[in-house]
Amino acid sequence: MRNPLIVVLLLFWLGSHAQDPMYSQFFAAPLQLNPAFAGVSQAPRIMTNYRNQWPSWPNAYRTFSVGYEQGLPQLNSGFGMSVLADDAGNGTYRTNKLSFFYSYEVRTKQDLRVKFGLEAGAYRTQLDWNRLTFGDQLDPLEGLGPNGTGAPSEENRPNSLANSQLDFSAGMLVYTEKFYGGIAMHHLNNFDESYLETVDALKVGKPMRVSVHGGAQFNMGGQNGLPSFVSPNFMIVRQADFTELMVGSYAAYGPVFAGAWYRNSGKNPDALVGLIGYRYGVMRLGYSYDVTLSGLTLARTGGAHELSIALTMDDSRANRKRRRKADLNDCFQLFR
Repeated sequence: MRNPLIVVLLLFWLGSHAQDPMYSQFFAAPLQLNPAFAGVSQAPRIMTNYRNQWPSWPNAYRTFSVGYEQGLPQLNSGFGMSVLADDAGNGTYRTNKLSFFYSYEVRTKQDLRVKFGLEAGAYRTQLDWNRLTFGDQLDPLEGLGPNGTGAPSEENRPNSLANSQLDFSAGMLVYTEKFYGGIAMHHLNNFDESYLETVDALKVGKPMRVSVHGGAQFNMGGQNGLPSFVSPNFMIVRQADFTELMVGSYAAYGPVFAGAWYRNSGKNPDALVGLIGYRYGVMRLGYSYDVTLSGLTLARTGGAHELSIALTMDDSRANRKRRRKADLNDCFQLFR
């Protein structure tokens, strides 16, 4: 049965510049944050991420992605690729994206490095018109009626319910042994993602997403060949009229890691994010939960569940030691 509340929220979202899906575990999906992170793991790595937002409304917003990245230190480069699938409104609006990444590192002096990154992708959206519910379908007393389908709508169906576009992004990172900062600009080509035929002068393309992020790393030795450290960090994202601030800290003690962040949207509190995870061999597993703080309330939304799994190949103790020796100015353990 269709959920009118989800559809109303979805239509409002589509009509007010669709926002990109974002992971609370941004460090576990670095390619989605900034293309300059391509190759940050140095060793070949496969990353998977899943987010279920507002589970109290069945299948309201679900996002899944798979990524691969690898560094090429002999060329001061890194490359990667990712596939992302986003499902809004239980299949009402679907987004699929395939992206390729490249980064290049410049060492300006002994204790400072700069990385530049590029992303080129194919972006496709699909709208399931039959899942939409419009105002003229609702009865003032019975809503959608006993059959849950409502009256026939007089809304005009678009000629095409799918949209495919090319998408380009760029980013930069500046870092030392203890501190890093970066900026990324997504959707540089501002492509048209609309379905309705309007006057060309009135068309609005995909809003550019600009993110500024940074943090620090304070090492505390290691346990069982794995680093122990604390990494306070922040992220600011701006897209169209939407602004998001996320600030908190990540801590690792050998194979165990945890973290906590506060997220604010504009002037409104959005969520508290708690993280716990574990490393076992070549695998890193993380789980986080968003506690809703906004007026929607946790009881109505169910918060958000997020799971990340990363597999870092050729991650023996000898190779970790070799990479640490080669990257004394590196403060990116958070992203590995």
